Amino acid sequence: MIKKDSFYLTTAIHYANAGPHIGHAYEGVLADIIARYKRGRGISTFFLSGTDEHGDKILRAAEKAGKAPQIFVNENSQKFIDLYKDIRVSNDDFIRTSDKDKHWPGAEALWNKIKEQGDIYEDTYKGLYCVGCESFITEKELVDGKCPHHDAPPEKIEEENYFFRLSLYTNKIKQLIESDEMKIIPVSRKNEILAILDEGLDDISFSRPERDVLWGIPVPNGSNQTIYVWCDALANYVSALGYGTDKDDLFKKFWPANVHIVGKDILRFHALIWPAMLLSAGLPLPKILWAHGFLTSGGKKMSKSIGNVIDPMEYIDTYGVDALRYYLAREISPFEDGDFTEEKFIEVYNANLANGLGNLVSRTLKMSEQYFGGRIKRCLSVDTPIQVKRETMLSSEVLGGYSIPYTIAQEILPEYKAKMDAYDIQKASDVVWELIGLLDKYITDYEPFKLVKTDKDKTENILWNILYGLYFVCEMVEPILPDTAEKIRKLMGAFIDDGEPFSFQTEKLEEPLFKRI
Repeated sequence: MIKKDSFYLTTAIHYANAGPHIGHAYEGVLADIIARYKRGRGISTFFLSGTDEHGDKILRAAEKAGKAPQIFVNENSQKFIDLYKDIRVSNDDFIRTSDKDKHWPGAEALWNKIKEQGDIYEDTYKGLYCVGCESFITEKELVDGKCPHHDAPPEKIEEENYFFRLSLYTNKIKQLIESDEMKIIPVSRKNEILAILDEGLDDISFSRPERDVLWGIPVPNGSNQTIYVWCDALANYVSALGYGTDKDDLFKKFWPANVHIVGKDILRFHALIWPAMLLSAGLPLPKILWAHGFLTSGGKKMSKSIGNVIDPMEYIDTYGVDALRYYLAREISPFEDGDFTEEKFIEVYNANLANGLGNLVSRTLKMSEQYFGGRIKRCLSVDTPIQVKRETMLSSEVLGGYSIPYTIAQEILPEYKAKMDAYDIQKASDVVWELIGLLDKYITDYEPFKLVKTDKDKTENILWNILYGLYFVCEMVEPILPDTAEKIRKLMGAFIDDGEPFSFQTEKLEEPLFKRI
């Protein structure tokens, strides 16, 4: 049973055969937004990421680079660590599968548990192996004789391996997915996995023979085999928590995972092999598998050969980290494929950051400083305009006639929380920007820049309402734009009572939050 006061989420561990790209940044930002949101609600949260550093593909890439595999993965793993730091990903730990002290004990313990259950046996495997997928594939999966994911023919292999009795768990896994006890989002991905289960699962090879260079975790008890890379990699979710060691406090507190966030291309490993491993070992299953789509560029798959690969650091260096986080959060669906182009990036940056949030903050602070020396308090004895028409972007219904505090408390915040709890970060972001638009309209409707000439008290109350709204914009936008939220909070200088602002001491904005491009 999940403890209500804890939350555990993970990204996939990123393959260390090369440095990171925009897809890795996207997955990290998705997970980070959820982790920050949960922490903001007072929930004890553990957020894990890391790198997958074993397997033939790594070994071949290291050989091609003329480097020892450990040196090779050390360099690439550090690139992922640096990217996460630069993009403000707040992971609590970063697991590396080549870490013999931290990862190997958990992976070995999991192997031994499965073997004790009688679900590992020796046999001869003869078939097709895709190095890119790090998995065996069937003839019917090929397209024109090639792996559909890597556009390369598989290798024909015959070897003595250990096998895992995956077939035993077909019906149980199907039942767990159908009942949403292990939930897969979006539903389209759930249906894809159920279609595979309808055909039945075969036992799978669970080890590979040692090569000239041992690169992987040896099968326990002196075998000349290494643990199959997916068995090794999937174990990271428990090994990072201390599973299989006497330092397993984190495992006891946080397992099972609330959410595994993975790309749709590796969902089948997480939805078929991983739950079967856990069932065999007698461990609880993760609650949600969240499979996001791919990022394309100009409608095409990113490829170095056609020159459309997006380097996240170029955007961070040029436009700022929060600008990139904004685009990934609001312009890309968390459940489907999304497109990334510089033209679209600049368009939404100007419209929603420079002219939207940035302009709202700038004009509000300017009026506060110019009219009241930056000190804004609420006067309940003054009759303040309260009519706020909320023409929601999420439906055609017009909800209005209430004050800004009421609208935020009764409509905006509940809707935002509902979307975030459903992991629909894009729709949650829409709610935030709807409030920004509502505050802009409030200024347009009541024109405090004119009213101040005739009624200064009412003007102050109007500005208080706008700053109150901005305070909650900060609350909601913090998981998405952490740096920007911190800047706005400092500029607003809110005085808090019982969790809500009652007055403000604003500061002068020296430069725009987002300079128009």
